[in-house]
Amino acid sequence: MLLQESVKPISYVKAHAADIIRALAETRTPIIITQNGEAKAVLQDIASYEEIQESLALLKILALSRKDVEAGRLEPAEKVLADLREELRQRRKG
Repeated sequence: MLLQESVKPISYVKAHAADIIRALAETRTPIIITQNGEAKAVLQDIASYEEIQESLALLKILALSRKDVEAGRLEPAEKVLADLREELRQRRKG
């Protein structure tokens, strides 16, 4: 779907809500809602929204990890794995 086809005035959205929701689920193309000729909101299907939220969470984790690396807050993988093995061993002992 072309971008210009996905721009709809709010009056159209109100009149065709069921059809728009059905199309969102099928095409996964967001709808840009305008009010008084200006883009005001975006309507999208829930699956796309959840994917975007997951992507944003991963990007945040990557950004935080990068800051840790830049600040020198890291440990060699061998030490981390050894610590985890020791913790598991301690838990099994009781």
